[in-house]
Amino acid sequence: MATAPGNHGEDVAAQAELRWAVFVMVVIGLLLVMIAFASLHWVMMPARRVETINPTTLHLTGEFVEDNLGSAVEPDGSVTVRLVGQQYSFVPQCIVVPDNTPVRFRGTSADVIHGFIIADTNVNVMLEPGYISTFQARFRKPGMHVMPCHEFCSVGHAGMWARVKVIDRDSFFKQAQTERRQSCVQQ
Repeated sequence: MATAPGNHGEDVAAQAELRWAVFVMVVIGLLLVMIAFASLHWVMMPARRVETINPTTLHLTGEFVEDNLGSAVEPDGSVTVRLVGQQYSFVPQCIVVPDNTPVRFRGTSADVIHGFIIADTNVNVMLEPGYISTFQARFRKPGMHVMPCHEFCSVGHAGMWARVKVIDRDSFFKQAQTERRQSCVQQ
């Protein structure tokens, strides 16, 4: 059976379209399989870097008891800040850190999701109950920074903020020799 000369081009185009449609469907199917695998993998085996904590008892024992909150020099000489977000405050209310020094922050929430930014820096963190958020920052020069909660946490949210006071590195470490935890009250 002979085909009209004009139909041959339509057949070639239809076959090309069919091949591309099959190719796109295979790619979409492959992506869906990858998403399902990754989701199941993360549910079955959470990342090692995720630290969990019981938010109902964090104030009773462990690293987030009130005596451990604030800035401290660790035995290896590094600086760690521990803080807790709770409706409607951060504890401690004022954090003292040295300038030109890497500072490791470790924080969690005692009740609901909180978040904070440190003004004039690139620090932007979420604090979720049951998880410990860890990050590092470096403050270039001495000064006072406001640290408001940026995650709506209920009616008192607007009043939830703290301060970060950056002091001279030498002054910080000199003060750390006499005080286990740094505080704005000492300044």
